[in-house]
Amino acid sequence: MTDPATIRAILFDKDGTLLDYEKTWGTINRAAAALAAHGDHALAMRLLDIGGIDPASGLTRADSLLAAGNTSEIAQAWVAAGSPYGVADLTAALDDLFTQSATRAVPVTDLDALFQRLTARGLILGIASSDSEAAIRATLRTLGVSGHVRCAIGYDSGHGSKPGPGMLLGFAAAIGIAPAEIAVVGDNLHDMEMARSGGAGLRIGVLTGTGRQETLAAAADLCLPSIADLEGQLFRQLV
Repeated sequence: MTDPATIRAILFDKDGTLLDYEKTWGTINRAAAALAAHGDHALAMRLLDIGGIDPASGLTRADSLLAAGNTSEIAQAWVAAGSPYGVADLTAALDDLFTQSATRAVPVTDLDALFQRLTARGLILGIASSDSEAAIRATLRTLGVSGHVRCAIGYDSGHGSKPGPGMLLGFAAAIGIAPAEIAVVGDNLHDMEMARSGGAGLRIGVLTGTGRQETLAAAADLCLPSIADLEGQLFRQLV
């Protein structure tokens, strides 16, 4: 594991990392499927299944389309499965729904306090999400933490999408440091692959999303219950 003393920035995933995934997205995902199905309940149920919602538990499967895909990928899959919308129109409608739903965000911990402590250590913070940049910024405003975050990168920000390295490389370029000086924190294998392919200094998995210990531990340098445990792990030798 890279010495935490060499880490100068942290790039967080949003959903399942900063936000409790099921508490935030359970209702939103169902609203999205209902929108895409245009009143066809049976089709909405099929779209949820395609998206990765387990019909028995109602939970979202790890690394599934709804867990890790971006809005365009979700729209493409749902149109192929029978949604009456065109891909571009459905993508725009879902992005609008997701942005408006930022008010439903349920943080996993007191993000304002955590971000204040991290930035007080001199760390630069960023967000890289498969959501749109507008939805990320709306969420940050809802949670009152916009001032702590230097860079918000969505799937539509021009850096490509996960699991490619573009979001990490874009963040590194924006803040002027090497990827090896950045820790990436996320709840899915897409996040860990972005970190690996982009040369991040640390890959940190968290279990507040859809990922599971068995899916993340092998791909991460650290696997934590929550970002609430981040400081104790990264800086335990300094505390």
